[in-house]
Amino acid sequence: MTIAETHPRPQLTRQQWTDLCGEWQFAFDDQRLGITQRWHERADVYDRTITVPFPPESQASGIHDPTPHSVVWYRRTFTRDTAEQPARLLLHFGAVDYQAQVWVNGQHVVSHEGGHTPFSADITSALRPDQAEQVIVVRAEDHPTDLTQPRGKQDWQPEPHRIWYHRTTGIWQPVWLEPVGEFYITDLRWTPDLDRGLLGLQAKLNEEPTRTMQLRVRLSLKDVTLAQDTYLMERGELRREIALDSTGTTMSRDKLLWSPAHPNLIDAEITLLDGDQTVDTVQSYAGLRSVGIANGRFLLNNRPFYLRLVLEQGYWPESLLAPPSGEALRHEVEMTKALGFNGVRIHQKVEDPRFLYWCDRLGLVVWGEMANAYVFSPGAVERLTREWIEVVHRDYSHPCIITWVPLNESWGVPSLEHSPAQQNYVRGLYHLTKALDPTRIVIGNDGWEHLASDIWGIHDYSLDGATLSERYGSTEALQRTFREIQPHYRTIVLPDYTRQDEPVMLTECGGISFAPAEGERWYGYGTVSDEAGFTAKYGEIINAILDCTPIAGFCYTQLTDTEQETNGLLRADRTPKVDLKAIKAITARASKSIPGDVHANFVLSMEVTAFEGTSS
Repeated sequence: MTIAETHPRPQLTRQQWTDLCGEWQFAFDDQRLGITQRWHERADVYDRTITVPFPPESQASGIHDPTPHSVVWYRRTFTRDTAEQPARLLLHFGAVDYQAQVWVNGQHVVSHEGGHTPFSADITSALRPDQAEQVIVVRAEDHPTDLTQPRGKQDWQPEPHRIWYHRTTGIWQPVWLEPVGEFYITDLRWTPDLDRGLLGLQAKLNEEPTRTMQLRVRLSLKDVTLAQDTYLMERGELRREIALDSTGTTMSRDKLLWSPAHPNLIDAEITLLDGDQTVDTVQSYAGLRSVGIANGRFLLNNRPFYLRLVLEQGYWPESLLAPPSGEALRHEVEMTKALGFNGVRIHQKVEDPRFLYWCDRLGLVVWGEMANAYVFSPGAVERLTREWIEVVHRDYSHPCIITWVPLNESWGVPSLEHSPAQQNYVRGLYHLTKALDPTRIVIGNDGWEHLASDIWGIHDYSLDGATLSERYGSTEALQRTFREIQPHYRTIVLPDYTRQDEPVMLTECGGISFAPAEGERWYGYGTVSDEAGFTAKYGEIINAILDCTPIAGFCYTQLTDTEQETNGLLRADRTPKVDLKAIKAITARASKSIPGDVHANFVLSMEVTAFEGTSS
């Protein structure tokens, strides 16, 4: 097992780190007394024990209290070897929903707003050098009914309704410590250039050194060195384009490419040098691949690629937004591939980086989507925009991510069709994302009411194959659907936006459920009575879409049952509802959209790894 498989931040790892997941002291603060009563300096107010990183609403946390609590506190100690003290000690949080304040030994070290993105603090100055035991306190504030917060599928009503689920409050991704030197690498950014056979590297240090330092970079694939060189660091930052054949290797470029069929990852070892002395060493990886669009088709590595996606909610019955374990994330990717899909659309959640690692490693393309707010206001615009910038920055280097989706179904822009301000917001998010990352596809608002988008995604839950063929089976039918049909009674494309070369996809479809038992809470788009009926209806829908030549791909709703939304291919516990091979045979069938559809046969047969238990 490699360090990347267990590390909470797989694309920038060090050998030394300390996992702080596990038991913490915990308290609700419904009266909001903690700040004035200085709970960050006290131990007596913490009357419960919680298992981090599971949210207090979840069973896995040990608290299992789904009722609304807007403020929660955490406390734990860690022991530091006073004989071995690094120059600096960093404290990392994967995600805390929604506003976090952190103290170490009573000293405030960091604040962060945004429930889906990481943050860190250099806690060196707050440590007690003469004591082994150190104290960390976290205050998390998450208003359960604040619709200006980017909340995604977290419900604002007391009980989950329709397609919204239980809330996740506070810490829900890993927490860890990391010892580093006086100068250390804080950020790595990889940009592949397939046509020129290059990898762009941007590296940053924590601060500008007072003396000249060097960065040694070694890139390899399966122990074959692709490039190795040493560069001068200027003002604490390095930007270089690295030729992958610079060592004279005879490995063909095709052997270097990343795709779902051949998820080749280029390993990177980055060493910071002060003269002959090693100051810092990190491990990373990158993928050489390109994405684009041409002639109404999506391109992967300059070739047409039919997108067979499944909607991934990323909720778990025992742990909500937090995965029950790292092994569970690998299993999720393996099951997705076993069903014949070549990608996932992560829906209204910024997924744990460990999930993206397994998509990189095992081969799934990913649509990265922002958790949306539900009202339009200056505050909501500011909150989502600020956090979205952090999301794009965090996940920029993952080769699996091919598409960014800042908004879904006009959530947070309810008057988009008629409001110039909301239209400017959507256009602004599209162009902002393109400015942050010009290498990927961007969909400004998925589902309908398109006005700035590289792909026109349509949400159509018709369960009749003939209807789907009638709507999307030809270019003429597609134009008629744009003008007249308008699934969900929403305008697909706003009047001042004319289609150029954008591919058209059904980015939500399907939604088949088994008929619910009497009195069972459920939400879906149509029911069947048994496994045979499920497989037949799935085949009817997917085969109809695959036969529609204007359609460049689809996203089936959805991978798993999620609370009352029982329209998954898998149950909430990730066991299959129907035969995996039968579903895969339908999903991976060649499409008529792309002649030959060579990638259809490249969905690899996966050995699915079982996972058990709940741990971080």
